[in-house]
Amino acid sequence: MNLEQLRDFCLALPGTTEAMPFGEETLVFKVKDKIFLLTSLDAEKLSFNVKCEPEKAQELRERYPFVQPGYHMNKKHWNTITAESSVHDDLYLDWIRHSYDRVVAGLPSKQRAELLTNQ
Repeated sequence: MNLEQLRDFCLALPGTTEAMPFGEETLVFKVKDKIFLLTSLDAEKLSFNVKCEPEKAQELRERYPFVQPGYHMNKKHWNTITAESSVHDDLYLDWIRHSYDRVVAGLPSKQRAELLTNQ
């Protein structure tokens, strides 16, 4: 997976916007102004932070060496993933979708309904 593929996937998710609120080095994807993914634009290797259900976050860290506690994030709820070429992109896309779904699940019901009607 490369940055452009990551960006295309994120922007295809309903209600997603991109921004750079932390400077020109960090690209952020949000749904209804809630962050579900951050990635560094100046890293040598693609890495990104995604939100994760706490038990699953720990399980992924134990199973995959390229999954670490979220860098500069709440380590209980966020993982930092460094993309490895040996890993199929579908695995990364599943984790990104999981992050998006967790953020959407935490939105007020009115905002969730807006996302469903705009699909």
